[in-house]
Amino acid sequence: MPLQEATEKESLNFNQLCTFESFEEVWSHYGYKSDFKDVIEREFSRTKGITYLDHAGTTLYPESLVREFYQDISRNVYGNPHSHNPSSRLTHDTVEHVRYRILQHFNTTPDKYSVIFTSGCTAALKLVAESFPWRPPTATEPASQFCYLTDNHTSVVGIRGVTSALGVVSLPVSPEEIEARARDVAQSECSSCQTPHLFCYPAQSNFSGRKYSLGYVRGIQARKLYPACDSQGRWFVVLDAASFASCSPLDLQEHPADFVPFSFYKMFGFPTGLGALLVRNDTAALLRKAYFGGGTAAAYLAGENYYVPTPNMANRFEDGTVSFLDIIALNHSFDALHTLTGGMDKVQLHTFGLARYTYMLLSSLCHGNGQPVAQIYSDSEFENPSTQGAILNFNLTDCHGQIVGYSQVDKLASLFNIHVRTGCFCNTGACQLFLGTTNQDVKSNLQAGHVCGDDVDLVNGRPTGSVRVSFGYMSTFRDCQNFLNFIVDCFVEKPVEVDQVKLERLKSNTSSRGKAITKEAKSQGKAQYLTNIYIYPIKSCAAFEVTDWPVCPLGLLHDRGWMVVNGNGVCLNQKREPRLCLIHPQIYLPSNTLLLQASGMDTISVPLENHNEPHQSHGVCQSKLCGDRVQTVDCGDEAASWLSEFLGQPCRLIRQSPDFIRNMKKGHEKGEMEMSLVNLSSDTILGQESSDHQPLDIHELVSRFRANLVISGLEPFEEDDWSHLIIGNTHFQVAGRCGRCQIIGVDQNTGAKTKEPLLSLSAYRKGKVTFGVYLVHQSLDGSNATLSVGAPVMSQWSG
Repeated sequence: MPLQEATEKESLNFNQLCTFESFEEVWSHYGYKSDFKDVIEREFSRTKGITYLDHAGTTLYPESLVREFYQDISRNVYGNPHSHNPSSRLTHDTVEHVRYRILQHFNTTPDKYSVIFTSGCTAALKLVAESFPWRPPTATEPASQFCYLTDNHTSVVGIRGVTSALGVVSLPVSPEEIEARARDVAQSECSSCQTPHLFCYPAQSNFSGRKYSLGYVRGIQARKLYPACDSQGRWFVVLDAASFASCSPLDLQEHPADFVPFSFYKMFGFPTGLGALLVRNDTAALLRKAYFGGGTAAAYLAGENYYVPTPNMANRFEDGTVSFLDIIALNHSFDALHTLTGGMDKVQLHTFGLARYTYMLLSSLCHGNGQPVAQIYSDSEFENPSTQGAILNFNLTDCHGQIVGYSQVDKLASLFNIHVRTGCFCNTGACQLFLGTTNQDVKSNLQAGHVCGDDVDLVNGRPTGSVRVSFGYMSTFRDCQNFLNFIVDCFVEKPVEVDQVKLERLKSNTSSRGKAITKEAKSQGKAQYLTNIYIYPIKSCAAFEVTDWPVCPLGLLHDRGWMVVNGNGVCLNQKREPRLCLIHPQIYLPSNTLLLQASGMDTISVPLENHNEPHQSHGVCQSKLCGDRVQTVDCGDEAASWLSEFLGQPCRLIRQSPDFIRNMKKGHEKGEMEMSLVNLSSDTILGQESSDHQPLDIHELVSRFRANLVISGLEPFEEDDWSHLIIGNTHFQVAGRCGRCQIIGVDQNTGAKTKEPLLSLSAYRKGKVTFGVYLVHQSLDGSNATLSVGAPVMSQWSG
């Protein structure tokens, strides 16, 4: 075959791989809603023509965030929060509200953690270093230890600058040692030894994107993991969340680290110059602070060495006036993030999918002579978002196997308007580990003129750093495509080859959460996967999507536990009031709250049911829910005013009384609650059967049918014949087909009524307007269970 024909053939092969259809074969979670493309064009129009792949450096802010912030500070007068006038009180109250939202974001509460605002993650780490109660050795007790993972940012290793002068032992720990040198049982604690030790590690490496086990937090605190298992005393943990928090959900209820530093610009892009340190309140009393500035003192004397710190934890450590306008901007940052994405669980799935796909193709690319194009620095093969973040680190190699200097890659990328990061990323430990650079090499490179941050990329033919690409919640498949095409065009010796064996092995890896089912898996019987979980806290309002959720004997926890009634006490639904779909409820279990959000409205919170509160303090009433008479409790005037303003008519929010058991449809046991399930394959078929011959968007269809559970990996309408279902380890009985009501004719994004997909569904099912099935949870012992996205689904057939 002539060289030109071979080149065209191989390029076509790569081009066929580098398509969105190819991406969808290996990852099903892309975007957040059906108008993701419109969101990018509307919110990030300034990035047109730019391929931005440095989100680990800072992510990008949406235009609506800055617009809403400007409108806020244009309408309101915010004074210094240390004063007591009305404008100052407004600032104080708003800042305190933001503290609450931060804790809520990390799934914890003010009674567990305090928020200390800093100028960034580095300042937060410095605060810990200077305030931790380090102890020098004594005749009876050992010195404090400062232990840190070698894969840590410079700002963590720099704590040595404080501890070295105090007689504190500094101990670098390799990632392999933590578990390899652990003890099965924690060592018995010496009651007289109270020496405090500090262990620091990143939740996610900023070099490779590796996610370290969050279980290390409790393991170190309990002295079961190395190095804590080898030392007496009290062990505390700094969990550096700067890299992790940008694209992943962090649950401090489950992983209660003592100190959690991070920067907001990595999460939101705006504001910059603002970070925070979350301090566990049980640990806070140990901290010692020498300097005191404005606002930190309860009392002090100018002429005598007398100073009493303020009892409030945050105020004690926030010297001077905080950057209150930047803090107020965080209100809009959180709003924008949740409005555009729906939450960090979705961000994690979206960004990981892009990183995984890029890794698969880049690691499979070869020069015409079969030599790999890239040397990738990773501890994983991007199988799972719980162990790998949205960061890809590598060096390119030529057709002879020689490293291409990262500066050359960076300069060429800039010509193509592709923004990447190069160097060692302020993480010398990880850089040395992956590049094989010794301590002597680092010293020799310095003598040769190489310093951190310069463009000296090769010394004696060996790399001094690497190239890093990283993704954010607004990253698109086009970014992956542009980057991969750039690599092929500029660095691959033609003809382009692809290591098909490696690529197919990576594709067939089924441990990836949210991965689409392959044809081979489909042919092996009844194996499917749970791809989405939706909770509908308020009947007929928008869905609240989660990746993990409790299932109690009565069904999904808090699903359809509330409803909106009009002035006459009649339950409203989307048939009567389509705008209900524009109300977005969110449940936060740790804080026991239900949040109500809608465009143009301030967010309010409503307490979840509290079994300890006296019922007589609430308005108890009777109402009807889908024909069933239920006993309800009124949720108060604030929620009623909020709903009335938004819907333009007198309304109240009520919830089902916690001690009332609903009598369900005939044929079911008393108290059983149904949840609905749809099959993604059935949705796809229906989308192609539109009565006006315009294919219906699959994501819009899923939102229209308002199912609790969405599964993939089976044939269309196969669910019609099921009798029982097992999702993970949770058993369900199929209660029957789901007869669709008029609500599926309401556009869930706008509230507009349409004829589709009701007409197509009715025609396709020959008048039987059913779609999906109802499930009833079969709890064998009355206990709760948990459903998780990615769980396998096993079906049993009736007959």
